Amino acid sequence: MSEVQENGVVRIADDVVAIIAGVAASETEGVASMSGGITEGLARRVSGKNVTKGVSVEVGSVEAAIDLRVIVKYGVKIHEVARKLQENVKEAVETMTGLRVVEVNVKVEGVEFPENNPRQAKEKPSEEPRLK
Repeated sequence: MSEVQENGVVRIADDVVAIIAGVAASETEGVASMSGGITEGLARRVSGKNVTKGVSVEVGSVEAAIDLRVIVKYGVKIHEVARKLQENVKEAVETMTGLRVVEVNVKVEGVEFPENNPRQAKEKPSEEPRLK
């Protein structure tokens, strides 16, 4: 967002919008995690820059477009989670930045099954040791 005022120009960085979108997305019920993908991991290694995982943004002077790559929890209604994700991210970015969000694109890249969830693995009762 670039805005000329009496005192100067206000510009909201793409990374700021990406952070807001990422936090809103991760707080959405049914989203297990954000998906970084191979190219994002490579970009982080090459540039040393902490790229916001699973979030890409384009920010203009008064509008923003956001792309999200997510992994959803097994058993949720994916279309409902995606719709709620779009609403949450749009509301958070618009409220905090004053930008008009023209689109929030969601790409579901995976499903997290309960046995792959480290939190649930810790909750399993411990087994008897094989040897005494």
